[in-house]
Amino acid sequence: MSKFEFIFFTFILISTFITMLLFVLFGQMTVRKLRKNPDTKHDLGAEFVSGWDIINVAQALSIPRSLIKKFKVSQLSLLYADADLLYKHTNKYDRFLGRLFYCMLMISGLSGALLGLLNVFGVLD
Repeated sequence: MSKFEFIFFTFILISTFITMLLFVLFGQMTVRKLRKNPDTKHDLGAEFVSGWDIINVAQALSIPRSLIKKFKVSQLSLLYADADLLYKHTNKYDRFLGRLFYCMLMISGLSGALLGLLNVFGVLD
């Protein structure tokens, strides 16, 4: 394993660990509150597996509103959380935590995929 591979792999491990901590923290502090609220309980998006609504809420708080408006009019709108409703029922700290979690989730996931692609193409030999 070269020095570059070691540094890249270590970065992925650290970012994945931070993502796991933020997943639990965001789920317990924000999404739990939204699940208990009767106004927001059914608007957290589709939950394919347990905890998927945490990712839906973080995504709705992270992506630009212009993109959310396009999602809202599509046929797949029931898969996404209602961002307008979430903005009404969250504070700035909740939104910051959601954005931080979602960014770390994307960074760690895409970095892992990039590492796999580089390995398949033989760049990391």
